Amino acid sequence: MSAIELCRTAELGGHVEGCRSCGSIRVAYNSCRNRHCPKCQGQACRDWLAARQDELLPVPYFHVVFTLPVEVAAIAFHNKTALYTILFKAAAETLRTIAADPRPLGAEIGLIAVLHSWGQTLTYHPHLHCIVPGGGVSPDCTRWISCRPGFFLPVRVLSRLFRRRFLEELRVAHDAGRLGFFGDLAHLAKPDAFARLLAEVRRLEWVVYAKPPFGGPQQVLAYLGRYTHRVAIANSRLVGMADDRVAFRWRDYRHGARTKVMTLDADEFIRRFLLHTLPDGFHRIRHYGFLANGHRVPKLGLCRRLLASQQQNNLEPSAKSAAVAAERLALTHRCPCCGGAMVTLATWRCGQAPPTPFWNDTS
Repeated sequence: MSAIELCRTAELGGHVEGCRSCGSIRVAYNSCRNRHCPKCQGQACRDWLAARQDELLPVPYFHVVFTLPVEVAAIAFHNKTALYTILFKAAAETLRTIAADPRPLGAEIGLIAVLHSWGQTLTYHPHLHCIVPGGGVSPDCTRWISCRPGFFLPVRVLSRLFRRRFLEELRVAHDAGRLGFFGDLAHLAKPDAFARLLAEVRRLEWVVYAKPPFGGPQQVLAYLGRYTHRVAIANSRLVGMADDRVAFRWRDYRHGARTKVMTLDADEFIRRFLLHTLPDGFHRIRHYGFLANGHRVPKLGLCRRLLASQQQNNLEPSAKSAAVAAERLALTHRCPCCGGAMVTLATWRCGQAPPTPFWNDTS
């Protein structure tokens, strides 16, 4: 919270920028660069998307969401590192296992998984967003296998396998003593009580759904930007603050996705925001399959060659469109008056006084 409070204030130092074209001058304070800060994630998102533009393929992409039931989310709140790790592992293994089955697809797929832990009203709601290319490499690596138009994998099958994989890993973590239980959940430390909970949640329908596919590289870049570096609430959703109460917009998906305004006491608003801080060092964006970090470059090269041979055209137009989209997203330090490039004229560090405004000196 202190990082967010001090972000872009004189307390963190700053710099003076000048425009090469029109001579405009502006003073900018440094950002905190905290990954939970809504003001700092814009540039981080642009940098990440620029790095990803060479990894996009000219195929439809699907958005698959894995959600934990309330009973399991309560355990996750007190065991974030352990449960989030299980969530990533279970979801990725589920997608790759079902995709490898010859009946729905029969291919090795790649995916980007992004962890979110909030609902529209900032309540605790851990779930995983997966962005998946609509197809994969055949087992013998000789051809690209596309999914059926408008259909990726059967969500009911995904849901049941995800439930089984997750609960298996959860039981292993409990048996190994890696989970902690507090307050109303303290009784779950006992093996028999925990076994009863597992039996109850095993009977539930776990929510897994796939959204309709969206287009090529330009659309994927824009779509990814809405999920990868999002924090619990953006500044744009804040309506105002009066009498120590904060008002913000939220979307009610249970009633036609209507936009409403919720007002909370300031301390309750801050409490809800802090529910979604991540454990230190935890990576909330992960890559799997042919997009995994260890072999991404050669695997993507194989995918492009197989796609090019099937489509009998090269990938330069798509790659160029992705590069253009990334370039537009990466434009920063532009002059607000003429759009020219801004250059740094002077800097000062945290705790130092800003420099004398020498740029106004006419002598």
